Formats: sequence, structure tokens, C-alpha cells
Amino acid sequence: MSGVEILMIVTIVLQLIAAAIALMLIRETKYSALWISCIITLLALSTERTMQLLAFDGHNIPPLTYAWVGILVSVSISISVICARLLVNHVDRMSHHRRLLENRLLTAVLRTEERSRASFSRELHDGLGPLLSSAKMSLSSLSKSELNDKERLTLQNTVAVIDEAIRSLREISNNLSPHVLNSFGLVRGIKNFVDRSVALHDVKIEFVTPLRDERFDSNIEVIIYRVVCELINNSLKHSSCTTINISLKLNNGRIAVVYSDNGCGFSYKESINIGMGLSNMKSRISSLGGSLRFNSKPGCGMSAYFEVSENGNIPQPAKRKQRRIKRLERHGKKN
Repeated sequence: MSGVEILMIVTIVLQLIAAAIALMLIRETKYSALWISCIITLLALSTERTMQLLAFDGHNIPPLTYAWVGILVSVSISISVICARLLVNHVDRMSHHRRLLENRLLTAVLRTEERSRASFSRELHDGLGPLLSSAKMSLSSLSKSELNDKERLTLQNTVAVIDEAIRSLREISNNLSPHVLNSFGLVRGIKNFVDRSVALHDVKIEFVTPLRDERFDSNIEVIIYRVVCELINNSLKHSSCTTINISLKLNNGRIAVVYSDNGCGFSYKESINIGMGLSNMKSRISSLGGSLRFNSKPGCGMSAYFEVSENGNIPQPAKRKQRRIKRLERHGKKN
């Protein structure tokens, strides 16, 4: 037996084993048409190799038989390729639907979180705030009474503590649900947060934008505001920076934010595991169909960039892919 004949026998055995595996996959998966066409192809190929092996041994195989087996191989391969393409389209559709579902769930979670923040903020502002103000007024009325120096000092200290509690309450309420953002929009909201951050920290923050009083969807404004605030807080807490630059622009219906600081920088792979909120920021931007990119390394500062549609739609490349998927779905229905 020659080496070519041995290779043919090995090829036939491998093709039969592959056909048996494909037969088992019919039961384990729902893509029966693909596996059936693969089985037919493998069996036809093994038949073709068997006829060639018989021809080596001197058997006379009619040419018409060769032709029909070749036609069967060609047809079954073509059907396998078509089935594989349909399978890829199906997987694409399922992946697209899964991403849409994930975005919807994430958006629902974020909106629920913001509603909870707003409700808690109102409870603090409208419930506890008036109580503290009433206590301050009651104590202030005592200042008109005749008190000795020790009692007057105690009264002044108590009023000062209540004043500090009222200021802290307003700060907490504003952080939970920024009233400036809700009333005047994204630009005023970010400017207000920047001014408060500069007043509390020895850092220069430059916020540049050509926008003025433009309003966007409330969900978009809140998410961009939260992400910018988180970036500023991270820089102030972790980077030891002295300068922060923020740019907010609107280009062709896309809201773009460029952020940078001159701090110590960081390694993204390490920081993602130590609770700096980077994954949370990326998730928020992703819920709007955008993407958040960081550029940083230790000792070289940090920069971040993200953009989203002003209507909160998915980005153009994803739109084109979605249109392609819809065309494939229509084509599948016709067939």
C-alpha cells in the first residue's frame, strides 16, 4: 500500500469522525440545517476519496459517478456556507438585541438612582432644613434675654453649629440632586460645581465652552454632569494636581467633553480595581451610546474624552450596523 493510499484512508476516517461529531451537534444545538449540510458534505467527500482509493486498486469507476459526487460536494458546501452566513447574521442580531437590553437596563438603573437621589434631597431640604432653621430662630430669640458671658458664649457656639449644619445640609442636598443643573442646565451646573471645588481646594480649574443656556434631555445632562464631577473629584483626591482643564463643545449634534489634569497620572488596569469609579463612569456614558477613553500613565497627568449624541442616540457606526441587521432580517423573512 502506497503512502498516498494511506493518506486517503486517514482522510476518509477523519471525515467520518467529523460527520459523527456534526451528527451529535444536531441534538445539542438548534442549528440543524448547518450541521446536516456539513454531514452531507463530509459523507460526499469521504465517498469521493473512497472512489479514488478504489481507482488506485484498479477498479473501474464510471466518470458519471465522479461527476454526480462532485456536484453533491459542491452543492452541500454551498449550502453549508449559506447556513453559516445565516448563523452569523443570527448571532449578530442576538448580540445587538442583548446590547440594547443591557443599555435599557443600565438606563433604567441610572434613572431610578437619580429619582432616589432627588427624593432624598427633597426630604432633607424640605424636612430637616426647616427644623434646623426653626431651632436657629428659637435660639436667636434667646440672645435678647439677659444672659451671663458663659451662657452667651454657649448660645453663640450653638447657633454657629446649627449654621454649619444648615450649610452641610444644603451641600448634601445639592450633591444628591443639583438644583442649578435642574433649573439652569448643564453649563451652569458644571460651572457651579467648578466654583465650589475651587473655593474648597487649592487648584486652578479652567472650564471652557461656547455653550450658554442650551438645554438637553435631562438624562443626558445628569449623566454628563455626574461624570464630569466624578473626574474632578478623582483628580482632587488622587492626582495631587494643580491645574484642571475642561472643554465642553457641541459639534454636529454630538456633545463632546475633553478633560485633563497635570497630576501624578495612573495605570488604568490598576485603578479599575481600587474603586476610583472609572467603570461606573464608562457605564454611564455607555448608557447614552457613547464611549469614555482615558489616556494616562504614572507621572504624566491624565486626560479623558467622551462624546454622546445630544438626543442620547446610539453613535453612527452602531446605527449603520443596526440598519444592516434590519436589512438582513427583512431578507430572512422573505426567504
